[in-house]
Amino acid sequence: MQKQEQTLSQYIENLEENRVDDIKKLIDIAKDITKKEPFMWGSIIGFGKIQYTYASKRQGDTFEFGFASRKQAITLYLSWDVNQFKALKHLGTYKTGKGCLYIKKLSDVNLGVLKGLIKEAVDSLKHNPIITKIYE
Repeated sequence: MQKQEQTLSQYIENLEENRVDDIKKLIDIAKDITKKEPFMWGSIIGFGKIQYTYASKRQGDTFEFGFASRKQAITLYLSWDVNQFKALKHLGTYKTGKGCLYIKKLSDVNLGVLKGLIKEAVDSLKHNPIITKIYE
């Protein structure tokens, strides 16, 4: 993944009005958990930076945690396998993909559980064998 030139404020300005407060709240939550400032990776708001190396030797950089406002839902990029987190059963209304959590709006989920999931996902990077570097 590569960072792109759109600024965070431009991104927020272009959001649908009903998503602005949720995205700003998620930024605050992610800053608190990661202790990192947000930056844009294309259309994704990312926090922190990690390097990964797959068994195939393919390498790349990505964010520790990120999310984006998409047409159908807010997409949270939590891990390579989001369904590993047991706390999902206490979260509320959501859908999952392989590494993504999809929520329509923050009021659909338990914020305490969501914060715990984000923290668990970020902390799990330290023990993931494909993570070769966590940038400070």
